[in-house]
Amino acid sequence: MRLKAKLLFVAAIPLLLSLALIAAAVMLQQRELATREHALVEGGYVDARRAELRNYVQLAMSMVKPLVEAGGDPRAAQAEAIRLLQSLDYGDDGYFFVYDLHGRVLMHPRQRELVGQDLWEMRDARGNATIQSLLARARAGGGYVDYMWRRPSTGQVAPKLGYVVQIPSWGWMVGTGLYRDDIDAATAQLDAQASSNIGQTLLWIAAIACGGVALISLSGLWLNLSEHRVADAKLQLLARKVVRFQEDERAHLARELHDGATQTMVSAKLLVESAIAQLERQDRGSPPALERALGGLTESLNEVRRISHRLRPAMLDELGLPAALELLAREADDAGVARVDLRVVGEDVALPEEVKTALFRVTQEALANVGKHAQAQQVLLALTFAADGLALDISDDGQGFELDRVQLDPKRGIGLRNMRERLESIGGSFEVHAAPGAGTRLQAKLPLVAIRRLTTARDA
Repeated sequence: MRLKAKLLFVAAIPLLLSLALIAAAVMLQQRELATREHALVEGGYVDARRAELRNYVQLAMSMVKPLVEAGGDPRAAQAEAIRLLQSLDYGDDGYFFVYDLHGRVLMHPRQRELVGQDLWEMRDARGNATIQSLLARARAGGGYVDYMWRRPSTGQVAPKLGYVVQIPSWGWMVGTGLYRDDIDAATAQLDAQASSNIGQTLLWIAAIACGGVALISLSGLWLNLSEHRVADAKLQLLARKVVRFQEDERAHLARELHDGATQTMVSAKLLVESAIAQLERQDRGSPPALERALGGLTESLNEVRRISHRLRPAMLDELGLPAALELLAREADDAGVARVDLRVVGEDVALPEEVKTALFRVTQEALANVGKHAQAQQVLLALTFAADGLALDISDDGQGFELDRVQLDPKRGIGLRNMRERLESIGGSFEVHAAPGAGTRLQAKLPLVAIRRLTTARDA
């Protein structure tokens, strides 16, 4: 065998073996990270749902407790309790239910045909006695129960996490629940994305291996022994690149976890704030436990945001601006803030990162303000791609406000000022139209010349 062929063989075989071992190590580590992330995300979702359910039931019991302890006519008190519990629905599939301790349905706002029926012997498709399990948990002091139940919004049977308590003096079981199929869908999507990332990393390693072999083959034809030392240095650089790819992938997975946790906590916070606002509108006052829960949730959310706000929202890079806004609208719907409709006009085009981030944050802040202040029933998001630029219009039918007073007060309107500064920093404009009782309209516009300037700066 000629010397150059020997050098090629000696150089190529260790490279291929090293890359094969690195690829195996990267794949194992990424799968381990994906498994841990799956467990962490699912556990975080479930823990958040458990805390949410417990807070809902505590809120309901704080409203019913005065009726239980008041004495007098129990039938009138029970009727009033039923009325209050029926009014405490949240989202499309959130409601409270009431059974007596023998399995008879006393109140079910989403399946009224069940009221008065005895469901003691009811069993799901797996043969589990659903109502008996709920009553057993209630008699044991209350707690969580996993069971199957028909989802009102779709009519399909889905897994559900319930929380039930007992009112002994009335012989009642009161509870509520949240469906788990969205958690399963989120974790499935996370697993699919992790698998895709693993495949992309392996493709990168394979491409690097092919490029390395080709480089060594060409070098073996022209270079001498001294030039092979340069090739060894390039192999070391290649190994460092593979390690950097692995670290970048870990950062990518961590960023996805932070973004998912942040959105879940924002939704929970809006629900709690909405519940507090509803109690205050009814002049009943919010329970201290609910206030403490909101404080703890706000503190946790701020901590996650301090980390995640340093990073770019992953959904913008993966899905684009229209899909990211659709996700925000769906989360606002699920949180019970208002019914949010998104309309996209024109053909979606690639946008600079600064533009997508600014419009996403403006929409996020606007929906948060709607949930806190507007008391709106409907919100319309309109994203328009035009020949002369881009426009975002956000309008609601809420109670509105006095625009001049808010703009002159340094302690109010901070969110509006932040939106304006965010748009102006990238060459856009921001307008607010509001009046008491007439709703609020926000208009963000970005001319084509500003978009092209940002695109040129990014490419440069």
